Amino acid sequence: MKKIVVLSGAGVSAESGIRTFRDSDGLWEEYRVEDVASIEGWYRNKELVLDFYNQRRRALKGAEPNKAHKIIAELEEKYKVCVVTQNVDNLHERAGSTNIIHLHGELTKARSTKNEEKSYDIGYNDIHLGDKAPDGGQMRPFIVWFGESVPRLSDAAKEVQTADILIIIGTSLNVYPAAGLIHYTKPGCKIYLVDPQPMPLKMENFTQIQEKATIGMEKIKEELF
Repeated sequence: MKKIVVLSGAGVSAESGIRTFRDSDGLWEEYRVEDVASIEGWYRNKELVLDFYNQRRRALKGAEPNKAHKIIAELEEKYKVCVVTQNVDNLHERAGSTNIIHLHGELTKARSTKNEEKSYDIGYNDIHLGDKAPDGGQMRPFIVWFGESVPRLSDAAKEVQTADILIIIGTSLNVYPAAGLIHYTKPGCKIYLVDPQPMPLKMENFTQIQEKATIGMEKIKEELF
């Protein structure tokens, strides 16, 4: 059975109503990334950061997986599939994907400021200043912020190294270190890139599908099934 690795970014969930940072009407229009998505921002204003992610969690509760998420899950019918996502939502899980690496953490989980490895499922509930983990540390979002290491990056690289097909969807390949994963592909790996904007990559076996995520995944499904 051939192996597919899907590298997904914010553009996959945008069609489910999850706002991205980088779009023209994105979250960066309202928030400075260094205030709400960096470890320095957390130290400066914990209340602002907690409120920001509480809002993201509430928005996620009302969102549904779209056709792109569902087709990615359907690939498991014929392929061994690993989803490596930069997204912190749970829409891949809710669509039915079973093997997912979250590079940047998960909105529906929290962790203690004293332990970066152990997480707690909180669903769509808020986190407040003063909420303590069992170890006595302040609870914070289980999110990898700018300025923090990406603990699952090596796991993702190992998956990409053994892929027969790599599908890159919903990411501009501008956010490192995740963007560097494409360079771990083995010779002969077929690479699909789904993005409305032209993105010339000088790599063998490379195909761009210049469409939004849902249409792009429908076209890939036609080829792979």
